[in-house]
Amino acid sequence: MSHILVVDDDEDITTLLTQYLARFGFTAHAAGDGPALRAQLAAHPIDLIVLDIMLPGTDGLTLARELRQRTQVPIIMLTARANPYDCVLGLEMGADDYMAKPFEPRELVARIQSVLRRLGTRAAPPPGVVRFDGWALHRLERHLVSPRGVVVPLSNAEFRLLWTFLGMPRRVCSRDQLMEQARGRAMDALERSIDLLVSRLRHKLSDDPRDPSIIKTVRGAGYVFNAQDVQGYAGGPA
Repeated sequence: MSHILVVDDDEDITTLLTQYLARFGFTAHAAGDGPALRAQLAAHPIDLIVLDIMLPGTDGLTLARELRQRTQVPIIMLTARANPYDCVLGLEMGADDYMAKPFEPRELVARIQSVLRRLGTRAAPPPGVVRFDGWALHRLERHLVSPRGVVVPLSNAEFRLLWTFLGMPRRVCSRDQLMEQARGRAMDALERSIDLLVSRLRHKLSDDPRDPSIIKTVRGAGYVFNAQDVQGYAGGPA
């Protein structure tokens, strides 16, 4: 069952669309602005975003650009403007499709189904490569490639910890759980500190330690690996 996130500040529209999408077997979620969008992405495995251009605070075009820096989740832009420039700009920002308001809900369903079908035919990551939110982890070489194409080397302990996180995205992992899963024979006393390893891994992922977005701390519980789009993870030992 695909999860669809409808982002529009008009509650009548989000209520109508979420109820309508449910009739076609989708699990629909709603958000009215950028912060609510981010909260929904953190809480649910969203498969597609329906994103209005005109939003309070950060507009939809800016949000689309920010999303593309972190994830490949497909986006359908909604615009009430007649200017075709907005549609072109939305596509340039990374949207997969667009619709002009007003529109028939059934047409939106058809667009969603079409985009999801196209997504399903995209090539999977090569064997041994796991992609998440624009990053690529190469299992054999044990290094990362950033969204800008920069190769980031990893220590054995950092690789094992990241591999463990990739197997449990968006789930709270205790320190003991991470230690058990990520433990390796060559880990020395210094590397056995999960907190230190998390700090090092955040640095490699360019994750702001003051306000991390990829590896989040859950006070009293552990950590959450907040990747929204993990592709190519096949499990197994690191």
